Amino acid sequence: MMSAKPVEKASMEFLVETEQAMQDLAAKIASSANSDHSNSGLVIFLSGDLGTGKTTFARGFIRALGFEGIVKSPTYTFVEPYNFTAGKTCYHFDLYRLADGEELEHIGARDYFDEQSICLIEWPEKAEAYLPEPDISCSFTVHERGRQVKIVSLSEKGKSVMLRITSNSSL
Repeated sequence: MMSAKPVEKASMEFLVETEQAMQDLAAKIASSANSDHSNSGLVIFLSGDLGTGKTTFARGFIRALGFEGIVKSPTYTFVEPYNFTAGKTCYHFDLYRLADGEELEHIGARDYFDEQSICLIEWPEKAEAYLPEPDISCSFTVHERGRQVKIVSLSEKGKSVMLRITSNSSL
């Protein structure tokens, strides 16, 4: 009989004072996530109230992966794909307008969560029963000087990404 060893969670908190600083933080995380050349997928939950920086974070993350066009908020389409070299894809989900988590089944969302994809999911609490467990959870709150961002690793992959952030970063 085998038993799984629980993942030791790692967490970091940041005070982000400007929109550019939010995109820079996201870029550091994207760079760390993308430096894993094993092509393993990654699921990142982005949670927080309206206007706390989730979409700005997603925009910075996607641009850091190399996308040069306009990063659209998928509020009405639920998901926007961004394709990169070596078969890597980043899917940006915005579930704010989701009436029922089961709608994800109807759009085939399950197919997006594979070993070649990074999935950024805004408003994951709208469909938790229909989503895989996240590797990283980012919580955004308003702070008097900007935004507070708490990042928690929830899997070995997530922990690996966070360790690369702390070892390669001046954050």
